[in-house]
Amino acid sequence: MTEPKPIDSWLTDMDGVLMHEGVPIPGADSFIKKLRDSGKPFLVLTNNSMYTARDLHARLNRIGLEVPMENIWTSALATARFVDSQRPNGTAYVIGEAGLTTALHDVGYILSDADPDFVILGETRTYSFEALTKAIRLINGGARFIATNPDNTGPSTEGVLPATGSVAALITKATGKEPYFVGKPNPLMMRTGLNAIGAHSESSAMIGDRMDTDVLAGLEAGMTTFLVLTGLTSQSDIDRFPFRPTKVVDSIADLVDLV
Repeated sequence: MTEPKPIDSWLTDMDGVLMHEGVPIPGADSFIKKLRDSGKPFLVLTNNSMYTARDLHARLNRIGLEVPMENIWTSALATARFVDSQRPNGTAYVIGEAGLTTALHDVGYILSDADPDFVILGETRTYSFEALTKAIRLINGGARFIATNPDNTGPSTEGVLPATGSVAALITKATGKEPYFVGKPNPLMMRTGLNAIGAHSESSAMIGDRMDTDVLAGLEAGMTTFLVLTGLTSQSDIDRFPFRPTKVVDSIADLVDLV
């Protein structure tokens, strides 16, 4: 069996790994500090496309996690990178928040509902019937359908919320067109992130709290994978999947010494 390469770069999910409902998970601050002190390339990832890297930098900083903006990678940034690679300087009709629209503007995209190249669906708390109807008509008219991530629900203090995947299913039902999902578990999100920090998958590790997104994306990208049990996946859930992480640990605190 080939010996695994030393881990030279790290990717970690945010919610459930570094924080939970706005509270840092014990050991997260030590892990981030160790990464920064080591000089190794790293990224904090999230499938949530609502916020810009600047927004997330500020939110993390408020709870004691000092993550530079350039070390934050969102499904919005990955989506912008993807559509720019497919059709540079294109146009898009967007349903989403500032994280997505800013990322698209930054790669030179024009946001328009006049015969756009793409309809891009992201996360928002204000999905409107009018916007969804327009998206459906544009897709039926030939616009290509992209969604930032396939998550069906998202967390809130009041309980679960419908997320991008659920709304994408509504549009698919009305158009017969499946979207291309850019975010996890699509390994494209990992690869574009690794490219952004000049890292390589065979010497990188992915830390996550979900088997169906984090571990699967890392596995398909050819990375070492760590599952933490501080989020949505319990020990008893693991055997339900036909794949396994490289290692299961209780929390991010167990990985500090590996950096």
